[in-house]
Amino acid sequence: MAEPKWLKDMNPDEYLKEDYEANGEAKAGTTIHGIDKDDPDWLDKAAKKVNAAEGNDYVKLDAGLMTVNQLNWMLRNTIGEMTFVDDNNQLLWYNRPIDPNYKMLASRKPSDIGNGIGKCHPKQATATAKKVTHALRTQPDGHDEVEMPVPNGNLKKLIYHRYKRVEDDEGNYAGTYEWVQDIYPLVKYFCETTGQKLVIDPDATTGATYRRNSDTDAVSGASSKETEKKTEEKPDTSTGASQHE
Repeated sequence: MAEPKWLKDMNPDEYLKEDYEANGEAKAGTTIHGIDKDDPDWLDKAAKKVNAAEGNDYVKLDAGLMTVNQLNWMLRNTIGEMTFVDDNNQLLWYNRPIDPNYKMLASRKPSDIGNGIGKCHPKQATATAKKVTHALRTQPDGHDEVEMPVPNGNLKKLIYHRYKRVEDDEGNYAGTYEWVQDIYPLVKYFCETTGQKLVIDPDATTGATYRRNSDTDAVSGASSKETEKKTEEKPDTSTGASQHE
């Protein structure tokens, strides 16, 4: 991922201490004990143990009253992929896609619920993930969110990850909310709606990874347009000359 400079400068001796096995206790006292975190049926077993609301049970929110079903329906249809991890680094929720065949940008599956977040990241990405978690936990220089795109060399696909610090009513760190989305369709819609267009900035010092697979096409397109322009300015008269002869 393309990390912001302030994140790159963080001390690995500090952020690598993040417990991604979720062996601790959430500060709010909400950690559910007595069930193996790696149990693929953790969700059902944990919900039964705490007599969790479900189905048509109502949930009173700070600005609403909805059933569990209504919350599920709404969140499944919310744009982007969302995940919540508590302050004990335990994965507690994600908005499961309606289509079971949908390939998520940040892969999640129901059996991941309850796991320490370390189980949900490839090993090569764990250090960076811990850095993000620690940054949101400790707020260096007051930062309470991390925004990072995932370079893929494609100008028509921009995978955007936004990690937001979640706080309790007293302002203490309560977890991390992650939002993942390919934002190119939004940019495309904006351009089409406002009549604007995207162009490559030849003076840009960033974005090389995205442009890499598109530079050839861009140059080729420019050359073709230039050729078309010259052809229009100077029409071919050779056919007419042959007829006169």
